[in-house]
Amino acid sequence: MRRRYARERRFRALGLLALTIAAGFLAFLLITIVSDGWRGFQRAEVAVEVDFDPARLGLSEADLQGPNAQAMLNRANFRALVRDAASEQYGSATMLSNGAWLSVRDEVRGDPELLGQTKRLWLVAAPYVDLLAKGHIDFDMPPERRGVSAEQISDYRQLRSADAVRLGFNSGFLRKANSTNSELAGVWGAFVGSVLTILVTLAISFPIGVMTAIYLEEYAPKNRVTDIIEVSINNLAAVPSIIFGLLGLAVFLNFFGMPRSAPVVGGLTLALMTLPVIVISARVALQSVPPSIKDAALGIGASRLQVITHHVLPVALPGILTGTIIGISRALGETAPLLLIGMRAFVSDIPGGVTQPATVLPVQIFLWSDEVGRGFVEKTSAAIMVLLAVLLAMNGVAIYLRNKFERRW
Repeated sequence: MRRRYARERRFRALGLLALTIAAGFLAFLLITIVSDGWRGFQRAEVAVEVDFDPARLGLSEADLQGPNAQAMLNRANFRALVRDAASEQYGSATMLSNGAWLSVRDEVRGDPELLGQTKRLWLVAAPYVDLLAKGHIDFDMPPERRGVSAEQISDYRQLRSADAVRLGFNSGFLRKANSTNSELAGVWGAFVGSVLTILVTLAISFPIGVMTAIYLEEYAPKNRVTDIIEVSINNLAAVPSIIFGLLGLAVFLNFFGMPRSAPVVGGLTLALMTLPVIVISARVALQSVPPSIKDAALGIGASRLQVITHHVLPVALPGILTGTIIGISRALGETAPLLLIGMRAFVSDIPGGVTQPATVLPVQIFLWSDEVGRGFVEKTSAAIMVLLAVLLAMNGVAIYLRNKFERRW
C-alpha cells in the first residue's frame, strides 16, 4: 500500500510539473508579446503651429460646402503647408512623418472654420523621433550602431527642450490600413479583411458541415461507401493547411478565374479546410444526444425531420457551435493557404466587399515581421496582441453559447 500510494504521489507530482511547465511557456509567450508590443499602441507626436492660410492652401471655406468638397481637399497643398510650418519653427521638417499632413487635412475636413486661423497641432513624428522617444536608442552606443545620426539626435533634444514632443495613443494603428511607413501603419484593413474572409468561411462551411453530419448520423446507411466517406473526412481534418491553399490556387484562381487576394477566395479556401472539423464536431455532438429522446419523439408519432429539428438539434447545438467556433478560430489564424492564393499583397485601403483586394491579420503579421524597419518590430507584436484578443473573444463566445444552450441530464 505504501508503494502504491508513493507511485500515486509521484504521478500526481509529474502531472503538476507538466501543468507548471505548460503554464510557464504560456506566460513567457504572453509576457514577451506584451512587452514587445505595447509600445505599438503609442506613437511620438511633434507640436507644430499650423497657419491655415487659404491662399497657401488654394482652398476657401466655400469650397468645403459644395458637393466637390472632398476633391477640393485632396487638391489642396497640405503637404507644403505642414512642411513650411515645421521649417519656420524648427528649421527643418525632417522630424515629421511623410504622412503628417493627412491629420491636418482631417482637421480641416472636420472643422472648415479653421481656414484663416492658426492652431497648435500634435502631428505624427518621423520614425527616428519615435524610436528616440520610446527609448529604443541608447545614446551610449557607438554612433555607427545607433541607427540615427548625430544631427537627428540634436533635433530630438531640441524638441525635448521645447516640450514639443510627446508619446500619445496611436489611434491610427486601430483605424488605418497598411503603410510603408511604420508610424502610419495600422491593422484595421487587415482586421476588416479577416472579418470578411471568416464570414465567407462560416457561411459556406457551417450549413454544409452540419447538414453532412446530420445525413451521416441520421439517414446514411451503414455500408462500405459511408465508411469510405467517414475515413476520408477524418483524413481531411489532418491534412496540412498548405494543401488546401494549393487546391484553392488550382481551382478558384486558375480554373474559375476568381479575383486574386480577395476575401471570397480566401473564405472558400478556408471553408474547405474547416469543413471536416465542423463535420466531425457536429457528428460527435449528435451522437451525444440520449437515444431515449429520439425514441420518445418517434413513439408519439413525430416524423424523422421533426425529431431532428425539434429535439436532436437543440440538444446538440452547444457542441456544434463550440466545434464550429473552434474551427473558425483555427481558420482565423491560418497563413499558409492564404499566401498561396495571393492575400500577401500590399493593400493600403480598407476593403469594402468580399471581391476587393484585402489581406488578413496573420498575413499582415507575417509581412511586418519581414520588414527591415525597426518601427515594424513593435507593430508586429502589437498586431499579434490584436489577433490574440480576437481569438480569445471568439473562444469566449463559444463558452457562452455552450453554457447558454447546454442541457444537463
